Amino acid sequence: MSSTDIHASPLRQRFRPLWWLGIAYVVLGALTRLILLYMSGSGVPHSLLYWGYAFGVGFVYDLVTFVFVAWPLVLFLWLMPRRAYVSRAGQWALYIIGAALLYWLMFVGASELVFWNEFGTRFNFIAVDYLVYTTEVIGNIRESYPIGKWLSLLALAVLVIVFVTRRGLRTQDGGTRFLQRGKVVLVWLLATVVLAIGVKGTLKDRTDNTFVNELSGNGIFEFFAAFRSSHLDYSRFYLTLPEEQAYRDVRAMLKTPEATFINDDPYDLTREIRHAGPEKHLNVVLISIESFSADFMKTFGDDRGITPNLDALVNDSLFFDNLYANGTRTVRGLEALSLAIPPTPGDSLVKAHNNENLFSVANVFNDRGYQSDFVYGGYGYFDNMNYFFNHNGYRAVDRNDIPKDAVIHHENVWGVADEDLYTLALGQMDSIHKDGKPFFLHIMTTSNHRPFTVPANRVPQKNGTREAAVAYTDWSIADFIKRAREKPYFDDTIFVITADHCASSAGRTSVPINRYHIPLWIFAPKHIEPQRIHRQMSQIDIMPTVLGLLNFSYRSRFFGYDIFQAEPGRERAFPATYEKLGFLQGDVLTVLEPQRKLEQMKPDFETGDGTPVKPVDQAQVDQATAYYQVAANLYKTQRLGKRPDDNTPVKPLENGEPAPAGSVVLH
Repeated sequence: MSSTDIHASPLRQRFRPLWWLGIAYVVLGALTRLILLYMSGSGVPHSLLYWGYAFGVGFVYDLVTFVFVAWPLVLFLWLMPRRAYVSRAGQWALYIIGAALLYWLMFVGASELVFWNEFGTRFNFIAVDYLVYTTEVIGNIRESYPIGKWLSLLALAVLVIVFVTRRGLRTQDGGTRFLQRGKVVLVWLLATVVLAIGVKGTLKDRTDNTFVNELSGNGIFEFFAAFRSSHLDYSRFYLTLPEEQAYRDVRAMLKTPEATFINDDPYDLTREIRHAGPEKHLNVVLISIESFSADFMKTFGDDRGITPNLDALVNDSLFFDNLYANGTRTVRGLEALSLAIPPTPGDSLVKAHNNENLFSVANVFNDRGYQSDFVYGGYGYFDNMNYFFNHNGYRAVDRNDIPKDAVIHHENVWGVADEDLYTLALGQMDSIHKDGKPFFLHIMTTSNHRPFTVPANRVPQKNGTREAAVAYTDWSIADFIKRAREKPYFDDTIFVITADHCASSAGRTSVPINRYHIPLWIFAPKHIEPQRIHRQMSQIDIMPTVLGLLNFSYRSRFFGYDIFQAEPGRERAFPATYEKLGFLQGDVLTVLEPQRKLEQMKPDFETGDGTPVKPVDQAQVDQATAYYQVAANLYKTQRLGKRPDDNTPVKPLENGEPAPAGSVVLH
């Protein structure tokens, strides 16, 4: 025992293990940050200023987080009676608690590396979200990584560290009393409360590089900050306009030549969409591909040749090459495609409370005698998909509906292989057609998701890689269309193929626009002439555009509109994260953020970088604010629901009435 140990006060002796844990945590935080910096590659320029900021601010966040994570040890040091504490059993108890805490912290650090590799950020709302679905998440980790080996190596590392540094965990107490120790715990409690109230995860976001801001944080702190912000009230946290002005502006922005508002109520967005001539009740099959970025395709410059069929389909389709997704999660894509609404901050409406009986795309089809199905190859309880679709005009069909004797070519934790999903979908289409009804199917794929495992002998790429999953996605869609050609309803079916979101969301800006670029094919060889459309388009415009191609006359409260009816210059998109709300119009991207902050930049559509707009274009800020404020307010006040008069028949334009000027018609 050193002279320092002998002469230290009893309280310092008792609480000395906190120094051991604190030093270990700070070193672990710095090491994690160093590895993440390396993983960021060119995302973080070689700048001492950036590096100093990341490690300096990160050190502060690590110290703040330590106050929270040390509580189990603090309670042990407080509550353990002195005689028991200095005994052999007490010494082993301290070793075990120290080892357990260190193992947990190292496990969290390793998990951060995996999370960063997938999403390019510290823990955020996605990590919080995944805790609800432990079966899929743990299964995905087990199928993607050698988890047993990693856990064993972590355990070995912990044993070595504890053995080498065991002196810092010695149970020494020269005579403390319970109330004396309680004063230390009271101070720790006060520090915890002050830090919980006073330190926000956004305080670190002071540089123009999102990677640097993320590196400056702490994974555990960010996780709980995201947990607290999972339900963000728009009016409380974001820029707002006077409510009547916001609604008036949205009505003006939604007005298109074929649309007429049914009344003068400034708070009612209901419009009658009118077209000339009869409606075309063709079948519609909407495929939303999991994580399919536009830049996977040769059409957009990729040289790996992993999408030959989809590249070829470009020349046979109405193809949109300037389309942007709403978000970075599947539920955001599903929300955009089924409700045609900008994203609300926090939870997607697919998962939110009071999300039943909303005005949906399926409602429009169902009013015309269609059967609307949502078909998913996994278990639809994940992300609340089955509940949402079953309560919003669709019939949810998932892995449970696959016949027991069906041939399954491959499956993993997320679902059956895409070809087996398409077999399930074809069965639904056959059944509905046999009943004499048209169908609207929304098919959601899963194969292009980690662990990226696909059936054998389908593609030459190495199984378990992103390239193999993309190539298999390409193969399975071509196979699906080939099989569908043999069906009696093929000639009267429109295939709408797009993505739910891109494969990656990481970038140096808060909303890297290149990570939202997705493709769109509308394929119906008997009805649609191939054409390539370069106009900027939002994911929420896809289904209103399809309804326009079908010549439907109907009532609408969609925020999306038929892109062919919007005058040039009216195009806009809504790329967003769970808390940062983007509004893209032309070459300007406006981003609304909590604490009523905003960014505005001219984005580089190739790299995702951005150049700040100075002075800010206030007109675009107001447009972005109006769209997001009204969408959030309609949900909050439960006015997104389907009304009894929504199925009121809308008369098509009569002879002599001017028809809206659409550039594409079905034949």
